[in-house]
Amino acid sequence: MSDNRPIGVFDSGLGGLCAVNYLRKLLPYENIVYLGDTGRVPYGTKSRETIIEYARDDVRFLLSKNVKTIVAACGTVSSVALDVIKQETFVSMTGIVEGAVSEAIRSTENGVIAVIGTSATISSGVFEKKLYESGAKRVVSQACPLLVPLVECGFTGKDNDVAKRVCDSYLGTVRASGADTLILGCTHFPLLSDVISKVLPGVLLIDPAKQTARLVEKTVDPTDRKTPGKTEYFVTDDALGFSEAANIFLGDGVKIRAEKVNL
Repeated sequence: MSDNRPIGVFDSGLGGLCAVNYLRKLLPYENIVYLGDTGRVPYGTKSRETIIEYARDDVRFLLSKNVKTIVAACGTVSSVALDVIKQETFVSMTGIVEGAVSEAIRSTENGVIAVIGTSATISSGVFEKKLYESGAKRVVSQACPLLVPLVECGFTGKDNDVAKRVCDSYLGTVRASGADTLILGCTHFPLLSDVISKVLPGVLLIDPAKQTARLVEKTVDPTDRKTPGKTEYFVTDDALGFSEAANIFLGDGVKIRAEKVNL
């Protein structure tokens, strides 16, 4: 059965655009509505109660756009608030944890898997719990709170000295653990993949946005539209700045126009 309603995607800022990018490639005829809560980024340093309230606001906005499914393209929301929000929402929701865990378990050779994320994501223990339930031998978790602002400010180049110093500082525990697979537990983090690979040579990086888009492709009722879908972008602060920074995630030359909204 076809369903021509759009797919809703939200994140605290820019990182969820990685999920949009993959969805555009896998489901080119679908319309997408993206919400970046840039006025309250980052979520990862907030309390559980605050994260849940923010997520409720984000979902409420997307439902007002008549979306058929919602992607929580935010590691913090997926780890801390998704189980609560799913029970309150009448459309299907997908977070970034499930697909990333499945791919990490499938890919690891030695069973030692590392996870990096925001402070709230790591404190929740959700990735660690699900990895052990799925058969991991050992899980190493590391909070990396500075990585989101690094990405939001454009410090993503593989030769960027600031990014390398920060990643090197955070990832020492991962390096010492012998993990052969690392889940980038925030959709911002894949933008630092080149830097992280320099710090952790030989370690396989799992991009949660890619795995989440694959899950959506398998589960969503497709549109019967035969023309390329459109994407609408909404933010809660500085629409111009968001539009200018979006090409970090969507690729050089991609021009978008975001609209500022109040939640």
